[in-house]
Amino acid sequence: MTDTVVEETEPVTEPWRDPDLAPELRADALISAMTLREKAAQLVGVWVGASDDGGEVAPFQHEMEAPVDLEALLPQGLGQLTRSFGTAPVDPALGALSLLRTQRAIAGANRFGIPALAHEECLAGFAAWGATAYPVPLAWGATFDRALIRRMARAIGDDMRSVGVHQGLAPVLDVVRDARWGRVEETIGEDPYLVGTLGTAYVQGLESAGVVATLKHFAGYSASTAGRNLAPVGMGVRERADVILPPFEMAIRESGVRSVMHAYTDTDGVPSAADELLLTGLLRDTWGFTGTVVADYFGIAFLQTLHGVAGTLGEAAGAALAAGVDVELPTVKAYGEPLLKAVADGKVPEALVDRAVRRVLIQKAQLGLLDADWDPTPAALKGLGTASVHGTASVDGTASVDGTASADGTADLTDAGIDTEALRGRVDLDPPANRAIARQVAEQSVVLLRNDGDTLPLDRPATIAVIGPNAHTPTAVLGCYAFPVHVGGQHPDTPLGIELPTLREALVAEFPGARIVSALGASIDGADTDGFAEAVRVARGADAVVLALGDRAGLFGRGTSGEGCDAESLTLPGVQQQLLDTLLDTLAGTGTPLIVTLLAGRPYALGRAATEAAAVVQSFFPGEEGTAAVAGILSGRVEPSGRLPVSVPRRPGVQPSTYLAARLGKASEVSSIDPTAAFAFGHGLTYTRFQWTDLDVPRLHTGTDGEIALAFTVRNTGRRDGTEVVQLYLHDPVASVVQPVQRLVGYHRVALAPGESARVEVTVPADLAAFTGRDGRRVVEPGELELRLGASSTDLRLTVVCALTGPVRTVDHTRRLHADFRTDRERDSVS
Repeated sequence: MTDTVVEETEPVTEPWRDPDLAPELRADALISAMTLREKAAQLVGVWVGASDDGGEVAPFQHEMEAPVDLEALLPQGLGQLTRSFGTAPVDPALGALSLLRTQRAIAGANRFGIPALAHEECLAGFAAWGATAYPVPLAWGATFDRALIRRMARAIGDDMRSVGVHQGLAPVLDVVRDARWGRVEETIGEDPYLVGTLGTAYVQGLESAGVVATLKHFAGYSASTAGRNLAPVGMGVRERADVILPPFEMAIRESGVRSVMHAYTDTDGVPSAADELLLTGLLRDTWGFTGTVVADYFGIAFLQTLHGVAGTLGEAAGAALAAGVDVELPTVKAYGEPLLKAVADGKVPEALVDRAVRRVLIQKAQLGLLDADWDPTPAALKGLGTASVHGTASVDGTASVDGTASADGTADLTDAGIDTEALRGRVDLDPPANRAIARQVAEQSVVLLRNDGDTLPLDRPATIAVIGPNAHTPTAVLGCYAFPVHVGGQHPDTPLGIELPTLREALVAEFPGARIVSALGASIDGADTDGFAEAVRVARGADAVVLALGDRAGLFGRGTSGEGCDAESLTLPGVQQQLLDTLLDTLAGTGTPLIVTLLAGRPYALGRAATEAAAVVQSFFPGEEGTAAVAGILSGRVEPSGRLPVSVPRRPGVQPSTYLAARLGKASEVSSIDPTAAFAFGHGLTYTRFQWTDLDVPRLHTGTDGEIALAFTVRNTGRRDGTEVVQLYLHDPVASVVQPVQRLVGYHRVALAPGESARVEVTVPADLAAFTGRDGRRVVEPGELELRLGASSTDLRLTVVCALTGPVRTVDHTRRLHADFRTDRERDSVS
């Protein structure tokens, strides 16, 4: 097709603007009227104001970023706007106003009036200045609470949509395979069922707010060799099918998700961005996904620069399009002039461009962006009384928090006659309702690993010593994708935008009658031990010692946890383990309890503390309400109910220590290395006790297409309220291929008052025993199974030995994915 310019002579009734037509018909009509260049423009984003000086938030950003000629691009149209709020600190109201005017400028510049789709990061909340910083996904995993994560995601989506954002780049559905990987904090855990259920809940919440969720990273990113970011992946077909893919499959089936992001990595030599069997064969042809596949930032160009499977950017564009990548993010590169030239030279069929742009335009139609009465005014600006929202502006005219121009140096909004001071601060992205949700997630995510002699909750100590590098740092509760860390770190003179009390401040508030003394002891990752002496002195004079250890989130080596911050071993960073051991020695035999608290992005081996500390409290970057949650656990105001979403290793150099291992992956007499965890997946103590009794299984056998029903009673036999997280594991003693010793197939939170009991009924479909057989098909085999019910993967309370009968049964993606849990109280409330 020749790239010609079509002149618009007079307004016409365009079918693509008719909301009564099916989105597919609207997209087809629009494509038939577009030039090749106009179609390609819908397949790219533009990242205005992104740094190219080395301060990157994406891999190789300083090498991949280049100026974009907006005057030449915008008349052709634009697919996406990248991170209008998440590139520099921008007041939310001014950012919303700028985005509104930018969208009008984009729509006004192209002959079809098509605006861009605006996307942002939302891994632990909307990544914008002043927005609520929720706990990281690994903390979601510790809650084992789907309804709560769904509610949190809805709040995040509502905030994003209120300021004009259409798409969120979350959740991460990677399953942890090696805890040394820096992005462990971004994952939900080491078990595919836990990751799938909570990830699906997050998508449901975000999509219910009208925001397009994006599953990432599809697929296998977390299985990179030795836990190194972007390293090759060498897993086999069964690990991929039975561990890596199930969370994505579940979300595709159950969440209504509308976008998927390819992974950076290659598996067995095939990069995900060029894997047609994955992105088209499995995702679309088998699972039936109909949304858009977007590139991880610069991922298409990486086919040339990192993977070496393309000689030019044009070849990279062709490979990605053929595989099924519809949109290039974050900014135009391979899908710009290189793609246009490749099509003109006959190297890339224009039909591939048409296929991708059709998906993009269908999504824009579904979002209302093609409607004749499309109005870009975001909800947050309606009713604020500004008459200037319809002014014109350049694409990048966003005023920053301090009132200056945005990072790209464009004019301040005051140039358009808008009273920015009157508008500034009028949009609240961290209201009390958000903080209440953040508080609940944080409280439910804290895991009590150890509590020797009922040290906790603390009984009004007169003096509390608060020691350690994470006791005095406000951002110690934030992961690497929280705005104050992800972007704010590059703007040190800008206020944090949200309240972040330190752990010391939270303890002062929690224990008003106690004297709080403190010492740093050591930095997060430094080698200096000069502070040990002061830490010892302070500890000796206290009635209880709270030692705050863990991580500093960052990017690409600027932290100890986060993207590109991989660890050589799971020893605590710097000299923190030495500080811990020094305090254990100091307090040994004194009767003064040492309570170790961890604000971290991954599990660390704790050495002697696993058996000698009076108590160990684990939290995974619990967000802006996190220190209050930890303090509440210590005081007993909050009942601990978190459970480990990842195993805590016993030894720092042994990986993996995951519970999800075959028999030969466990400790054995033929190896001198013991990978047994110090605290296993699912572990978490409470301040009360639970008794499990009265197991009833009406029938101990069923067909390979049937189900097993069982019931049992859980009673709170202690003196405090508490929540038992009932976990259901499946053990398959004999199978045609090697299986994990056990794997999680269901869970349910049961909250009980002292003396209260609940009858828990569970229906377990035989489909949950399915696995990928020798021929690559998923099968349910006849034979004996064990259904193990427990409080963790190592604390098993009840076991049902049952049998599946009949023939081997082949199942597919339509199989049943869940056991059905219900308590008598829940049944009564429904009736």
